[in-house]
Amino acid sequence: MRLRTPLALLGAALLVLVGPPLLTTGSGAGTGTHIPGLRLMVPNTPGGGYDITARTAAKNAEDAGLTRSVEVFNLPGAGGTVGLTRLVNERGNGKLAMSMGLGVVGAVRSNHAPRTLADTTPLARLTEEQDVVVVAKDSPYRTVDDLVTAWKANPGRLPVGGGSSPGGPDHLAPMLMAQAAGIAPKDVNYIPFDGGGELLASILGSKVAFGVSGVGEYRDQIEAGELRLLAVTGPERVPGLDAPTLRESGYDVEFTNWRGVVAPPGLTDAERAELVRLLEALHDSKEWQESMKRNGWDDAFLTGDEFGAFLAAEDERVVSVLKELGL
Repeated sequence: MRLRTPLALLGAALLVLVGPPLLTTGSGAGTGTHIPGLRLMVPNTPGGGYDITARTAAKNAEDAGLTRSVEVFNLPGAGGTVGLTRLVNERGNGKLAMSMGLGVVGAVRSNHAPRTLADTTPLARLTEEQDVVVVAKDSPYRTVDDLVTAWKANPGRLPVGGGSSPGGPDHLAPMLMAQAAGIAPKDVNYIPFDGGGELLASILGSKVAFGVSGVGEYRDQIEAGELRLLAVTGPERVPGLDAPTLRESGYDVEFTNWRGVVAPPGLTDAERAELVRLLEALHDSKEWQESMKRNGWDDAFLTGDEFGAFLAAEDERVVSVLKELGL
């Protein structure tokens, strides 16, 4: 996550991706060992960023010859903390991992979850991406200035939707945007959804005035003309998308999200190393590199203890940002 603002700053339906759950690491992983029955949990609903990341990773690993199949399943609830609790309770299970990101960091804090990411085994941070500010195609707001003018006039009457709990990326980005526009964050009517998939229907149906989510989640709908893109939250424009950054538009905000993978606690060193080697091989594959480019994801690969230190720092930063925003 990058925040550069004046604040000085971030039971479920089982969905099987392919075939029987057997994973075989090939020469790309540098081992030739087997991880039979590997499962990848998505802690929110289908269609969200964690879901897209997990299913893309599993498919790319198969196409690259690193796996025969990884079982991907969804366990949504409470901004990802239901899945997190399940993961931590699977102590010692070296055949389970979870797709996650900044949203889970925030949800742990906002939901006062009994388990935290410090209870997991960090494997790797995979990607970083910008958020997008979008409206339905028939929205009256054609530019971000149109939106902000109406938003400032009556913040409570213009609900903003995000695919994360308070403290997550889709919450922090519009809060920082509001502050930069002169709107008190406490006056913002933020409506959380359990992932970008749930949020999309509300944007398309004009149930919210605008939505904020990851570029990779909504790129297809933007390119198809179903969503109108008003701005992106990162430091530069997104190639292939016609929209300014918030900073270009006069709002002093720069914000990016990230996603990664964690495993249950209590793994042996060998089990952890095997999972990390698989992710290293995935990261180096042509298939994954092409998927990152296609989805507008930036490479943010970081593994093991360094990723663990990053998670601890992100937790501290989320707490700090929420306090500074008065939330």
